[in-house]
Amino acid sequence: MLNTVVAFLHLGALLAALGYAILLLARGEAARFGLIVTALAVYYAFLLHPAVVKEVRRRKALKKGPAK
Repeated sequence: MLNTVVAFLHLGALLAALGYAILLLARGEAARFGLIVTALAVYYAFLLHPAVVKEVRRRKALKKGPAK
């Protein structure tokens, strides 16, 4: 249960950062927008993406069931 709460809080923080970046872009601060979006992309690529790929593979393996 705690893992789910932490995951949703984490997702909310990432969406808030993305929303802030979009707000900055609307205000005409393209450099700050680019910096925040680049930081989020690097964060996703190096920290989150490997875990996402691992979870997708795990779920696919569960659907296939045990090998006979």
